[in-house]
Amino acid sequence: MHSDAVIVGAGVMGTSIALELARSGRSTVVIDKARGIGHGSTSASSAIMRFNFSTLAGVATAWESRFHWENWAEHTGLPDSAGLVRYVRTGLAFLDVDIAPRALYLPLFDTVGVPYEEWDTDRLTAELPGIDTGRHWPPKRLADDAFWAPSAENLGAVYTPDAGYVSDPQLAAANLADAAVRQGAVFMLNRAVTKVVRHSGRVAAVLLDDGTRIETGIVVNAAGPWSGRINELAGVGDEFTVSLRPLRQEVHHLPGGAEGTTGMCVADIDLGVYLRSEVGGGLLIGGTEPECDPLQWVDDPDTVAPDVTKAVFEAQATRAARRLSTLTVPNRPRGVVGVYDVTDDWTPIYDKTDLPGYYVAIGTSGNQFKNAPLVGGFLRSIVEQTENGVDHDRHPAVFKAPYTGHTIDLSTFSRLRPVNDKSSGTVLG
Repeated sequence: MHSDAVIVGAGVMGTSIALELARSGRSTVVIDKARGIGHGSTSASSAIMRFNFSTLAGVATAWESRFHWENWAEHTGLPDSAGLVRYVRTGLAFLDVDIAPRALYLPLFDTVGVPYEEWDTDRLTAELPGIDTGRHWPPKRLADDAFWAPSAENLGAVYTPDAGYVSDPQLAAANLADAAVRQGAVFMLNRAVTKVVRHSGRVAAVLLDDGTRIETGIVVNAAGPWSGRINELAGVGDEFTVSLRPLRQEVHHLPGGAEGTTGMCVADIDLGVYLRSEVGGGLLIGGTEPECDPLQWVDDPDTVAPDVTKAVFEAQATRAARRLSTLTVPNRPRGVVGVYDVTDDWTPIYDKTDLPGYYVAIGTSGNQFKNAPLVGGFLRSIVEQTENGVDHDRHPAVFKAPYTGHTIDLSTFSRLRPVNDKSSGTVLG
């Protein structure tokens, strides 16, 4: 079997890349060990669309992506009758916190053209009735008496009215896969890559666990939390200046109570949580990796327990209720467990590697779902430039954003970059 390109991973990133490579005229095969599209970390995504990032490229990418989600039929080329996801515009309040100050990202908003409002404490109270506006940094464990202590200082927020969320992250991946198939892409599910074959110093083929051999000159690793394993099979990664590891994460569901945020998303690094409303009511709550909570790094994503834990649920739900008095914490935990693919600075790697023909779209979990529409274009740009003989390390590819007109420097996502010391060190980037 032969294919111009093989993509490992059929999540929202892999399907986006498949669509763009197929559109470029390349025969494309997508391999995934799961039985369905988007069954990995994509299915555990909160799918929030926000613009707060610590780099210009990060903000420009998120802002451009918003227009692709809003014009999803146009982006995918699928008819409205195809069961498309929809973008739910709710706005987002990013509460003040010292590790991600307004001075870090508002100049980037101004450069990119992201509309925003600066709210003081009074405005925040008016927009979110029942909110506790106290500064509680740093986040604390529930058993710490200081968790419930009143605060002598108040905070405000930056509100971005165009933020929101995508209604169904797994369906988004399925839409992209459908669009890719219409362009000629082939999906091979319930198959695992066992070897990346080299010949004459570059990628030559991949072998699958059922004995299939696919001859190819291009492999793109978009395997999410399994990406490190695929890199090992390819023998790449030693040159990376940024490392990545799989991280177990929980996102929890509270029935009802969405009225407590008037529907808007809230990012609250000060207490260590973020939350958004759900289609049909309810609230999704996730954590922002506060130092008081041990991170659950894993060696093998396949061994992660699939059930949410009471301790993590109580911590995240109680922190949300500490901020919003209208919320009630139920006795029984509900939610989803996912495994994220996390880099040192929570910034992804979209790049070529030292193995010619082998490319990566990795370290994306947690905060890159929103950018999936552009990731396919990023990899297409990098692949086309590199395969045409231009060294992406010395002359980084750029991506011209079709809606906003911004030129996005893809060296921001290099495997050889310095670790981003302006990152909040959390899922919020």
